[in-house]
Amino acid sequence: MSRIHIAIIICFFMSFVSSVANSAEATTTDEMPDLIQQRYETLKTFQAGFIQELTNVASGEVDVREGRIWFKQPSQVRWETSKPEKELLVVGPEFAWDYIPDEELAIKYSVATLLDSKTVLRFLSGQANLKEDFIVKTEWAGADEVREKWGKGFTVLQLVPKEAEPGLVLAYIGVEPKSGLLRQVMIVDFYGNGNEVRLSDVELNVELEPDMFSFSPPEGTQVEDNTVGY
Repeated sequence: MSRIHIAIIICFFMSFVSSVANSAEATTTDEMPDLIQQRYETLKTFQAGFIQELTNVASGEVDVREGRIWFKQPSQVRWETSKPEKELLVVGPEFAWDYIPDEELAIKYSVATLLDSKTVLRFLSGQANLKEDFIVKTEWAGADEVREKWGKGFTVLQLVPKEAEPGLVLAYIGVEPKSGLLRQVMIVDFYGNGNEVRLSDVELNVELEPDMFSFSPPEGTQVEDNTVGY
């Protein structure tokens, strides 16, 4: 699983967090999809800690990562992994950078190409619609097993993209029923690999400096520019 693909999944998670985080009253399972859509554009900024578990279904190996996320409308993200290795992903107005200090490597992407995704970063740009892009299920075969094993204490929804992509063929989101706050997501890719993210220390509508969402490679860094031709 590529670094940038992992980052895009984080963006997917944050988009749903921003959409439900302002709910003050408990919401029923059936009402949750509409609440997610209605709340999306109300959040201006967001920051939180995260724990991410990447499961390779073939080997059974689980890669655990920790760090912090900052989000600012529209479509700006700063994602810092602190453990087990440092990594920085910055999604700015035009370009996205993935910087790996230990490898002295920075990879540059066009944000426009990332926003072409029908099921992921379009949410951050305000171009997506939950019910239009996904089949949202509150009950499905095996739902009780998923809730017991993965979503204890949460309202759990299953999301099936109407136009599946290799990196996202199925997702589950867990929402606090009283606060409406999204706390975790599980995404499954075409190969059955799992990507779970859990949030902590959530802060909404915080002051974030514009330079948090820009990046200049340090001197001596190898740059791979993937924006050529776009």
